[in-house]
Amino acid sequence: MSLSSSPVAPVPLPLGPLLAMAMAGFVTILTEALPAGLLPQLAAGLGVSQAWAGQTVTVYAVGSLVAAIPLTAATQGWRRRPLLLAAIAGFFVANTVTALSGSYVLTLIARGVAGVSAGLLWALLAGYAARLVPPSQAGRAIAVAMLGAPVAMALGVPAGTFLGGWLGWRASFGVMSLLALVAAAWVWLQVPDFAGQPSGRRRPLVQVARLPGIAPVLWLVLMFVLAHNILYTYIAPFLASAGLLDSTDRVLLVFGLASLAGIGVVGVWIDRHLRLLTLAATLLFGLAALLLATAVGKPALVYLAVALWGLAFGGVPTLLQTALAHAAGDAVDVAQSMLVTTWNTAIAGGGLIGGLLLDRLGPGSFVPALLLLLALALAVQGWTRRSGSRASGVATP
Repeated sequence: MSLSSSPVAPVPLPLGPLLAMAMAGFVTILTEALPAGLLPQLAAGLGVSQAWAGQTVTVYAVGSLVAAIPLTAATQGWRRRPLLLAAIAGFFVANTVTALSGSYVLTLIARGVAGVSAGLLWALLAGYAARLVPPSQAGRAIAVAMLGAPVAMALGVPAGTFLGGWLGWRASFGVMSLLALVAAAWVWLQVPDFAGQPSGRRRPLVQVARLPGIAPVLWLVLMFVLAHNILYTYIAPFLASAGLLDSTDRVLLVFGLASLAGIGVVGVWIDRHLRLLTLAATLLFGLAALLLATAVGKPALVYLAVALWGLAFGGVPTLLQTALAHAAGDAVDVAQSMLVTTWNTAIAGGGLIGGLLLDRLGPGSFVPALLLLLALALAVQGWTRRSGSRASGVATP
């Protein structure tokens, strides 16, 4: 399916509803990523090692990957706004339990509930945003709806890390519960409701998976996000090896601000240069990894590498979700649930593989692993270009 359309006069984006969705995404990403910035405190508070504390990210991801496809398939006929509100309510419950829990096992269960909510929410957002605008503006609408992710990285995670160091990690998760209530109220007031998919138009999962372009996008998701999460989940011990443990919140702030810039670039050019932007993000992340390999004892180089990494990663969710939306057509929600499952498989894999690398080889082993995964991502982009697969989602118009 071509990503281009005949020129039409652009209509203003419905910013209120799209920003409400972005707020929901903000809560989702912050819930997912907050343990990375609080890993030492979280580990001490629950009486486990940092590698075990990192599994709070893994369990969250497992909840998403297990729930996304069956929940999305089971709720295709449900009205969209009540379903979105139910997902946000899951974050309120999970973060409240996490803030109050003194048990590692109970915390893991709460994180799993949050992951289930995330799986449902991410399967909804891209298709929901696209329904609010003409097809020619779908990429921009999705970019705005996804804005919560880089804002969470830029401001939320560093702020949560600072708050955790000041008032304790439980306070950070308590604030997350309050933000979930704000997101629910905003969605209720601003986001229009839509009917679910009529039973006669629902496609089975296997049929959607076989659509042209679906498999290459999912491969890119797996490789890119796995590389990202190996480093991001264990950023605190990696920075400790570089002599910057006390600067974790500032490093995460640099990453997040660069991510905002990345999604800004993507929002402007996505509907015309999807393939080029995806290739550039992969290469830029690879360059950042190479710089990190030589950055021990060089704080300025660490900050530069993290800025390039953030710039690369900021627009990736929007790029890949837009690609999949175009490839899937009216089966977008089911396709997005497959992306969520793949994405969270990569998050879980990042937590597990990163933990093994950290325990057995040390944080210096992260960079070679990242470069290998990014090389595999480049390989599939090269293959889709040679094969002329425009539906792969990484093609230019």
